[in-house]
Amino acid sequence: MTTGTATAGDTPQTRSARESAGATGGGHALLPPGCDTLPKLLEDAIARRGDRPAFREKHLGIWQSWTWKSWRDDVHAIAAGLHGLGLARGQTLAIVGDNRPLLYGAICAAQCLGAIPVPVYQDAVADEMAFVLAHGEAAIAIAEDQEQVDKLFAIGTRAPHLARIVYDDSRGLRDYDHARLASLESVMEAGRAALARDPGLVIREIARGTGTDIAVMLYTSGTTGQPKGVMLDYDNVVTTCANAVAFDRLSTDDEILAYLPMAWVGDHIFSYGEALIAGFCVACPESGATVMNDLKEIGPTFFFAPPRIFENLLTQVTIRMEDASAPKRWMFRYFMEHARRVGIDILDGKPVAATDRLLYRLGEALVYGPLKNVLGLSRMRVGYTAGEAIGPDLFAFYRSLGLNLKQLYGMTEASVFICLQPDGKIKVDSVGPAAPDVQIRLAETGEVLVKSPGVFRHYYKNDAATRDAKTADGWLRTGDAGLFDADGHLRIIDRAKDVGRLADGTLFAPKYIENKLKFFSFIKEAVAFGAERDAVAAFVNIDLEATGNWAERNNIAYASYQELAARPEVYDLIAGCIDKVNRDLASDPALAGSQIRRFLVLHKELDADDGELTRTRKVRRGFIGERYAPLVEALYAGAPRGRIATDVTYEDGRKGRIEADLEIRDIAPALVAAARGAAA
Repeated sequence: MTTGTATAGDTPQTRSARESAGATGGGHALLPPGCDTLPKLLEDAIARRGDRPAFREKHLGIWQSWTWKSWRDDVHAIAAGLHGLGLARGQTLAIVGDNRPLLYGAICAAQCLGAIPVPVYQDAVADEMAFVLAHGEAAIAIAEDQEQVDKLFAIGTRAPHLARIVYDDSRGLRDYDHARLASLESVMEAGRAALARDPGLVIREIARGTGTDIAVMLYTSGTTGQPKGVMLDYDNVVTTCANAVAFDRLSTDDEILAYLPMAWVGDHIFSYGEALIAGFCVACPESGATVMNDLKEIGPTFFFAPPRIFENLLTQVTIRMEDASAPKRWMFRYFMEHARRVGIDILDGKPVAATDRLLYRLGEALVYGPLKNVLGLSRMRVGYTAGEAIGPDLFAFYRSLGLNLKQLYGMTEASVFICLQPDGKIKVDSVGPAAPDVQIRLAETGEVLVKSPGVFRHYYKNDAATRDAKTADGWLRTGDAGLFDADGHLRIIDRAKDVGRLADGTLFAPKYIENKLKFFSFIKEAVAFGAERDAVAAFVNIDLEATGNWAERNNIAYASYQELAARPEVYDLIAGCIDKVNRDLASDPALAGSQIRRFLVLHKELDADDGELTRTRKVRRGFIGERYAPLVEALYAGAPRGRIATDVTYEDGRKGRIEADLEIRDIAPALVAAARGAAA
């Protein structure tokens, strides 16, 4: 594996291997004249689809629905109420909570007034939230419930601009000091009264908006430092959303389950921006704990999930099949083997023998159809995964079932879309060609550079970071290393700054190795080390559910995560997974030298509350290397064990300390491809 490079002597033919431009987007045809902001699109939609379902929310076990007209009326009421509280054009409004129709309404209400919504990760602890609210200068915060209100109160004077807190769910808040508190219901009542006096109040403010106004501020995950506030204007959001809607032919007949954090750019684009343009229905689950059940009830036609969600779904299937009767296990394995052989070709419209098609139809009736129904994906017309690379076998599993699952490559600073995989042209080892209206080129270092209508305006109050993020001629630096294949599809290798070399010069791509490890259902997280070292070593987090189920089937007793992780049988299990990864690495001459030689199983799960993961569950490798430095040194010192004492944060905010003495295992490398060929 090598990175693409540019040289002064490039010819048009060689340049084509490192440059790509997406086709002209067809999204402009979906935008009515003059609708250059999201609130204007909402106003225009009322006449065309006002009675169509816009949002659903499961509350107390019952699905409640809003039409586009009723949701728009709520948006106007919130906007007028916030106007009465003093929210003005250019100010910021923080929104913190789970996916709720009225919280999406608060985002739209702020935009109606020319204010800037700032969604905040709902699972952020008070200290993380304090940085965003203080840096973003939030004037008002809308919180979902008591939990979020408590965190906002705990911030205290660290968010000096925060004057009012508005809550949606009043449970537990009756006896709170309401000097700074107001219910969303009371704000909406005040807004309706204001609209009765001045019906054109919100409409006039919407008319003042333009495409160059800032639409939203979304904070990066902060993998390497403090999060940065990404300023996206309406031209960024509206254009990219319209192009994506046209690309996947989304319509009012589609439905999405909105369960990912509202502070994440993907949710803002998929569950909000694209919904306003296409008019599809957005379903909000009852809670994070009920997402899988709600997924089955809704059966979305448009579905997005990071690889971890698809891994979890497959883990559930694997566990259930291990517990099934012998005939059912045989039938499942037989038809899944047939699906792996012909299912993807059938999905992509390629020639398949008639007998194989008939057998596949039988498998659809007996296995594939019921399985998709259990997963909640029976109606899925198009699905995406992104955030990190998905394991090839995992990707092939879902596509072999007839599910149109695709990969996309994007980032917050590009309004998500950089690469999209067209139907029928899906490659497991690439993220597809450039998305509509996107240009991509590779720098001399192999870093992916992007130009598109979605490239962000600037970072809030961080001109230096903005200059670092863009070249002098306007190209966005993604920070990822990649290369183009012969068909112009982009292949992402790793974060450019993380791609390194071992001491002997062997290429070391830690994320690539970590993703291979995480394909196995028993491994939840992995962290690879090796830059400028003699060999690669790894930390592993086991998946408690999958490994626990395996332990129970094998009569292995345990009382906690820490105890299970330390079991020698679990070490044997993980060693087997690593051996398979090493065999895969050995088949690639460029990576054969980066096989894993030593590993340990961590005594605790990596946790965002402890700073080890970002809120989007990206590994903070540098922080982990420092936090667990004694274990890293033990791995490279050849020690048989490593001792560590770790401070942890519990769910209720209490601090604690865990001490452990961990086994370290050696792994024999697999025979490299060249050597095998010579031996043959």
